[in-house]
Amino acid sequence: MDMRGEADIAQVAAVIGDPSRTRVLLALAGGGVLPASALAAEAGVSNSTISGHLAKLLDARLLTVELDGRHRYYRLATTDVARALEQLALIARPLPVRSLNADTRAKALLRARLCYDHLAGRLGVAVMSALQERDILTAEPAGAAGPAGAAGPAESVEPAEPARTGGEAAPPVYVLTPHGHAELTAFGVDTERLPRRRASVRYCVDWAERRHHLAGGLGAALTARMFALEWLRHGKYRRVVHLTEAGRAGLVTTFGIPVDRLA
Repeated sequence: MDMRGEADIAQVAAVIGDPSRTRVLLALAGGGVLPASALAAEAGVSNSTISGHLAKLLDARLLTVELDGRHRYYRLATTDVARALEQLALIARPLPVRSLNADTRAKALLRARLCYDHLAGRLGVAVMSALQERDILTAEPAGAAGPAGAAGPAESVEPAEPARTGGEAAPPVYVLTPHGHAELTAFGVDTERLPRRRASVRYCVDWAERRHHLAGGLGAALTARMFALEWLRHGKYRRVVHLTEAGRAGLVTTFGIPVDRLA
């Protein structure tokens, strides 16, 4: 008999709620791995203090640790942790900007960043919009498409947002069209071999733009392909990515994204 009760939101919220632990999670929200010393620097605490914070994050199953000889490297436990951080940012007040460096970093994050392993920010939203405009993805009413992660010429998933009640419209389900399969295969994304451990086509509600950016296996594969083509490069700040000149030209010619969306 399953005796589990409701989710203990208060417990995980309390762990995330410490500012130093939040900075640790955000430092890892771009999908990378970091040692404790780097996370201490990101959190603004000493190496001796960071161990207690990391223990709490591990106990809450928000992080995992990998051993490499005598070294320990930390990463987010799942993509759901990154998605939860993105969704919490939707309802959080912005931090005050008190230095030129903080202002530069904030603007860079708004422009283009990684949400775990996929593209977010103004650039991520622009790519998502272009995929719909070119009939690579199409939005269907919730419940009209097939099950999450289903294979086939039109691949769809359940929405990332809960269904609305009280007359509100349900969020859409995005479907990869047969034309989209062909277009993305030609671009170098193997849509037939996306990992089955996660939904292939999914979205996040971008906390900065309040619109959707592409997530899931397809979002990760598309972002990885852009890095492989050197359309994207990692920035000075964690999670920040920059669009290269090759990327600017490629997004315009390949996906028809207007130049003003790439600013």
